[in-house]
Amino acid sequence: MRRLLPFLGWWPIRGEMLRADIIAGTSVALVLVPQSMAYAQLAGMPAYYGLYAGFLPVIIAALWGSSRQLATGPAAVSSILTASAVAPLATLGSDAFVALAILLAFMVGVIQLVLALCRMGNVVSFLSHPVILGFTSAAAIIIGLSQLNKLLGLPLGRSDFFLGDVFRMLLQLPDVHLPTLAMGLGAMAVIWAFRRWLPRWPGVLVAVALGIAVSWAIGFERKASAPVDALGDAHVQAIARDYQLARTELRELDARIDELRRPEPPEVARGEVLARRHELELKQLERTDLERENAQRLRDLRQLVLHARTGPDGTIVSLSPAGAPGAGDGSPWRIRDIRGGAVLLSGGGEVVGTIPPGLPSLSLPAFSWDAVRSLLGAALVMALIGFVEAVSIGKAMAARTRQRIDANQELIGQGLANLAGSLTQAFPTMGSFSRSAVNISAGARTGLSSVVTGLLMLVTLVALTPVLYHLPQAVLAAVIMMAVTSLLGFRAMNHAWRAHRHDGIAAWATFFAALLLAPAIDYGVLFGAVLAIVLYLYRTMRPRMALLARHPDGTLRDARVHALPTSPVLVVLRFDGSLYFANVPYFEDMVLESLAAHPQAREVLVVSSGINAIDASGIEVLEHLSTRLASTGVTLSMCGLKLQVMDVFERTGLTSRIGATNLFRSADQAIDAIARRTPDPSIAACLAAPGRAPAAIGAPA
Repeated sequence: MRRLLPFLGWWPIRGEMLRADIIAGTSVALVLVPQSMAYAQLAGMPAYYGLYAGFLPVIIAALWGSSRQLATGPAAVSSILTASAVAPLATLGSDAFVALAILLAFMVGVIQLVLALCRMGNVVSFLSHPVILGFTSAAAIIIGLSQLNKLLGLPLGRSDFFLGDVFRMLLQLPDVHLPTLAMGLGAMAVIWAFRRWLPRWPGVLVAVALGIAVSWAIGFERKASAPVDALGDAHVQAIARDYQLARTELRELDARIDELRRPEPPEVARGEVLARRHELELKQLERTDLERENAQRLRDLRQLVLHARTGPDGTIVSLSPAGAPGAGDGSPWRIRDIRGGAVLLSGGGEVVGTIPPGLPSLSLPAFSWDAVRSLLGAALVMALIGFVEAVSIGKAMAARTRQRIDANQELIGQGLANLAGSLTQAFPTMGSFSRSAVNISAGARTGLSSVVTGLLMLVTLVALTPVLYHLPQAVLAAVIMMAVTSLLGFRAMNHAWRAHRHDGIAAWATFFAALLLAPAIDYGVLFGAVLAIVLYLYRTMRPRMALLARHPDGTLRDARVHALPTSPVLVVLRFDGSLYFANVPYFEDMVLESLAAHPQAREVLVVSSGINAIDASGIEVLEHLSTRLASTGVTLSMCGLKLQVMDVFERTGLTSRIGATNLFRSADQAIDAIARRTPDPSIAACLAAPGRAPAAIGAPA
């Protein structure tokens, strides 16, 4: 039952443990409420979807995961990956975007559960630590830059080159909305002060509460609307009308696509079925192009700074770009959207706005095979990264609690959390390092603390949503920017470089790839993972192979390093690596090269204690090399073979082809035997152990 329901292992929960879990769960909830809304905005979704992601997934991951202190839920990395995966397919914040993000959560959950059922917890090894370091550092910078527009009150365009979008936004710095900037910087200062002097207090929640109070008191939000005809500039008015027409065409296309997707009756002719499929593909392509064009129109409109002229009743009668003839004066306005023939304007700071009260509806995600194909690569990357993060955080905390972390069980917990989240309107979730640190520091003993957190999020959804209306977007941006500073790992990346150049290359290459490929940062992860594997193969293609001779201390050592004399008739080589398809050519070349340097050699001994594994290519090259050397009068011998390698020798018949009398347990035994069958004083002078007489040939290894 504990395998099926791992949370039974929490019981019995004593009074002291219960109090500790309630305190820890409450502490995490105080951090999660503002963070969840901030991460929803980062994911490109309305803020209240973060509250959905912070409710059921938090509870499910705790009940079925293996770590008792891991805090799952919306996280910075999962949010930026969601935005990068879905943004090319739908407009940020739109109903289509939300539906795709929920479908992505479902796909991530399914992939994680499939990996768990296949007992593939070790799949974590495919994403090396340096690759994760490079990715998270790049993600931290991308996340911070993506929130800069909300901190400055400027529009940020969306294209296939994120850094270019940021540069174009920075060109508008003279139009910074100073109240928004002050609100964001003030929130940052409050969070920093609490971290510095009151680290046990919920500084993020205090910053959010102050932001809401100040926003309400000064009327931070300022909205208005005007008819499209009020746009004084003919070019701007034309863009607005084209935007409205395209919205109407998109609705008509959606209706036709839904009609074409309906199952055909059995009596419909095959030719008509094929025609309808062809029309469906054309309509989908047409819709994708039209939505992309319309998103660009809205971006162009949102970048405009307009001044209004008002009538006697206070209504806006005209809107013109600053400096245009007849432009009004006063505070500037920006276009938020165009709906029903009206231009929706914003003249103040952006706030969260209305949050639907109550629980999210329970429903399956909207499935589309086209969407599944488009999101599959991103879902796989998110499933792996989410798993790596969860296991890494769990192991870091297990070092303090001495708890055992089961990777496969953690896959089940994360997978079920994402599945449950997709049924309750949540975007993909994963383990959070910052909230896990709060959880364990507050004294969490079991996963019940996360259940308490989820229940408090439930209370927030049911009773506290009206309070969040006036929360400034700049404060949420400040929460995100302060949270992601912990993801920067430049010191750890430099440490990886010092440990091994290839690890450093993988870390920094992943960092720059993710940064340059943003918003498609999932490709940066794939690039880093492939590069790490390629570098590993390159490293193992040329393992160390040393020519050995007897050192004065009695051991066999590298003759070149220690300037030791070698025997001209017996060449002793040590191979430090597994013998497999990637390095067998190198192994063969080094043996032949050593023989070329010793033309009088009649014996070659390979010290094989460093060979941990051998594949079919290794067996083939040893057989070929033995036959080739024998034809020239040279005998190939091996010593120190490990049991798993000897098993392969026996199964493939290589033992008989090399000869059992040429396989030895140790190097000293082999040298003694070779010295007896190839009498030469140089063997004893250069290779025999001090004070050791030639021994009888021992039994083969």
